[in-house]
This record gives sequence, C-alpha cells and structure tokens, in this order.
Amino acid sequence: MTVLKFPQGFTWGTATASYQIEGAAQEDGRGVSIWDTFAHTPSKIVNGDSGDVACNHYHLTKQDIQLMKALNVNAYRFSIAWPRIFPQGRGVLNEVGLDFYSRLVDDLLEAGITPYVTLYHWDLPQSLQDEGGWLRRGIADDFVAYADTVSQALGDRVKHWITFNEPWCIAWLGYMIGVHAPGLTSDTPRQALAATHHLYLAHGMSVPVLRRNSPDAQVGITLNFSPAEPATTKPDDQEATITYDGWYNRWYLDPLYRKEYPADMLALYHAYLPDIQPGDMETIAAPLDFLGVNYYSRAVIKATGEPMLPFQQTHPEGEYTEMDWEVYPLGLYNLLKRLHSDYNPPAIYITENGAAFKDVLTPDGKVHDERRIVYFEGHLEKVQHAINDGVPVKGYFAWSLMDNFEWAEGYTKRFGLYYVDYETQKRYLKDSGAYYASVVAAN
Repeated sequence: MTVLKFPQGFTWGTATASYQIEGAAQEDGRGVSIWDTFAHTPSKIVNGDSGDVACNHYHLTKQDIQLMKALNVNAYRFSIAWPRIFPQGRGVLNEVGLDFYSRLVDDLLEAGITPYVTLYHWDLPQSLQDEGGWLRRGIADDFVAYADTVSQALGDRVKHWITFNEPWCIAWLGYMIGVHAPGLTSDTPRQALAATHHLYLAHGMSVPVLRRNSPDAQVGITLNFSPAEPATTKPDDQEATITYDGWYNRWYLDPLYRKEYPADMLALYHAYLPDIQPGDMETIAAPLDFLGVNYYSRAVIKATGEPMLPFQQTHPEGEYTEMDWEVYPLGLYNLLKRLHSDYNPPAIYITENGAAFKDVLTPDGKVHDERRIVYFEGHLEKVQHAINDGVPVKGYFAWSLMDNFEWAEGYTKRFGLYYVDYETQKRYLKDSGAYYASVVAAN
C-alpha cells in the first residue's frame, strides 16, 4: 500500500462525532439531546447502553490529540454538540460549552492538526424536538442562529465547515423507520420528506452565514451514499434500483447541485411532499466548496412491488462486517466517478470510511485486526484510482479515531483505529491504526 502515492497536499484525517465519544452528558451546563432521551428509553439501544460516559473524550481531549499525532494525520473531523452551546436549543448561550470547543481547536492547531468541524451530527437539543424537531420549518432559523454563534467564535481558526452529517439518516431513521433518535415511525414518507426539506433549508440558509463569519473558509455538507446495483437483469429489479438510487442518493444530491428534487421521486411521493415554498430550492443550492462522502457499502437491489419503497437489499456472496455490511471497495470507486461526472463538485473529501470487526485485545495490549487493514487497503486503492482518473478527491478521513458509542448498536460494534477499554478508558493502538499511520507517513 505504501507504494501508492497520493497527490501533494492530500489531507489525511480521522473522524468522530460528539455524542459517540464525549460523555460528560450532564456536565458544565450541557442540555439534553434527543440521543440522551432515546438512549434512556428502554429497548432502543443494545444492552441499554448510552453516551452518558462514552469515551470520556470531554475530559481526555489532550490525550486523544496525542493519539491523533501518533497516526501522523494532519486533520481531524469532529462534531459540535448543539446542546453544549444552547442547552435549550436557542436563547441562553452556554459559554463553558463553547470554550470547550475553542480549546479543542487551539490544541489541534498547536499539534499541527487541521480541524474540520461538523455542526450537526444528530444530537438535536431535546427542547427543540419537543416543538416538533425537524418537522417544524422554523427549526431552520434555530440552526442558523446556532451556526452563527459557533462560527463567530471559531471562524477565525476553523477553515473547514460541514453543516450536516448524513441528512438521509436523520430523516428516514429518525422520522419514519424509528431506529434512531427521536425514534418516530410512520406508515408514509411524509415525516421523512418534511425533515429532509427543513434540514436542507437550514443547510442552505447557514452557508452564507458561515462564509460571512469565516470568509476564507471552505464550506460543505456530508452525505452518506450507497451506490445501487440490480440483483438481476430483470426489468423490475432494474427499475427498483433506479428508485432506490432516487430515495437514497439522488433525493439528497439533486437539490444541492440542480436546485430540484428528482422528477421520478416527486411523482412517486406526490401525495406526501412537504411545503416547498418559492425560493426554497435556490436557498438549498447555495454554492459549496466540497462534498463530504461517507461510504461503507453498496446496495444490491431487487423489486418488491411495494408502492412507496418498492425495493429491498439482497445479500450477495462475499465478506461482511460486524454491521452486516458487504465489503465492496469497487463501490467507492464507482461512486466517486459518478459524483464527478453527474454532479461535478469542486472537491470531494471521504469524510467517513471504515469497518466494524470483532476485535480482541490480547493480554499484551494488542489488537490484530488484519481484516480491517485489508478493508482500508482496498478502499484507499480505489480512492487513488479515482484520483488518477480525474476525480478531485482532496482528503480521506478514516472512521473512526477510536471505538465508540455506535448509535442503536451501543458499544457492541467497534470501528476504531484505537481499541477502547470502556471500563478503564484506556486506549490501545490496533494493528490497523499502525497500518494507517504508515500509509500517512509514506504520503
């Protein structure tokens, strides 16, 4: 792998999210988030786990920055917890919470690590959810006020801003399927579509605010992608694959780059569309400096004939991670080529890519996670191939810096380059972490 050369100035990073690592859930004025509420609702999280303590990163930031330095990375993508800044979602500012992130930024810069800040990685203040959350159009104004406050405080030093992480997950897993906070379910896509539209309004409205407060900064958004392929050559499966792609990928790309939702999906969803007001699509399509790409696996689709979601994923032969996601590096190459040809973002960052495997800590403090090394090797090879083919991939962030709270899976799934003993909060470098450090050093 180390003979593969990436371009000069390529960004090498790792990534985390606030609720997954910080802990200190009730300290220093932090308000309650929807994930606090959801995690403390019986039977929602495996083993009844929560992010109350997580990796205690709130108290161990300096130590964790040293872990990053040992990986040789020059960038770190982290998210800000909205309830730490505005405990009630708006109104009274919690200066202590803002100071925490300001110190984190300073410490990163001192260590030679560039901060990439995600403003929203799912932990909405519960008080805003009590008013309707992302189903309420006015939440876009609340988000803009939050983004304004954070970027005024950090914009002199933070030069890479990501508005939202994975709007698809927020809308569909949170407001229709119900497996993520706030855990709402519905028989129709009405709530998920409304949540998406309001997320996108908040995104588009905040872009000029971020630019104003941090004039020389790069601004983008991170989407999760699942490139879709038909399970067979049957016309039904091929048609279902196009619909899946519309549901999962195009519904989130077309507004950003084409100022519209895809026509075939508008026709499918016509009875459940949100209130799209004049000017909304122009607002949503505020010009971006980069697109963040989260890639874990592809989707191989067959038709079901269901009216709203007329598809289901199949389980082709192959290797699967602990999340039951197929290991398929070629999907990342195909995705990058497609994004470049169909949407042409000026720059692309791989903001998440990684795998959960059954990690075993040996008595001498080692984790021999050969399968994760092979996973990274395969995917990095495809990134390099895409760059050679003209795709403007500017950086790669391995998910994740360390094992952490894996949402509905609790602490049962480990993605980290560092193994975390949750009892002692001790971190151990995995073989994959040493491998990643060697790749970065060689480039």
